[in-house]
Amino acid sequence: MSETEQTLVTLEPASPADACVIWLHGLGASGHDFEPIVPYLELPADSAVRFLFPHAPMQPVTVNGGMVMPAWYDILEMDIGRKIDVSGMVDSSRRIIELIESQVVAGIPAERILLIGFSQGGAVAYHTALSYSGRVAGVAGLSTYLGTLDLLEPATEKADLPIWIAHGVGDPVVPLALGKQALADLQSLGYAPTWQEYMMAHEVCLEEIQALGKWIVACLQA
Repeated sequence: MSETEQTLVTLEPASPADACVIWLHGLGASGHDFEPIVPYLELPADSAVRFLFPHAPMQPVTVNGGMVMPAWYDILEMDIGRKIDVSGMVDSSRRIIELIESQVVAGIPAERILLIGFSQGGAVAYHTALSYSGRVAGVAGLSTYLGTLDLLEPATEKADLPIWIAHGVGDPVVPLALGKQALADLQSLGYAPTWQEYMMAHEVCLEEIQALGKWIVACLQA
């Protein structure tokens, strides 16, 4: 078992898994953060989806006074531009690619693997799905932003990659404008994301999670 596989929460389906969701938590949280939400996705009873919830490494975070906490990368400034440690972002993305490839080795094709990320985890999910040499089933960004536009290539053969974006209209942590900027940036690369707004702050809500469950099912039936 790799180091990556040791640092995550795994939920196995009742029958042998034929698909996988890799779900990345936000700053200061852990892989357990979204584990209880899985039943609220309301996936069909016969779904054979494995859920993997990796834990981010512990590291100092500049905008939090250098406090050590679970973080996928350092955040240097909290202004609307979101100055981040890009090398840290890329390192975390490589770790998630390792996790994808471990699932491929275990018998689940990349085309049956979905990436979901909340806040900081969503930025990593975006970068991973869009820079990965293979093709995943789709990527969902929850209350997040796109932090690595300059590192991404135009969509070309991945232009039809399913991308689902959800954001709270009253989000004080990742402002709605950042989510909309991600939407515009993804469109500029040639993607066609689906955009959803919810009456919430920096969080998730039941309506959003149920819609996310329907998106998961659609991606895996495509």
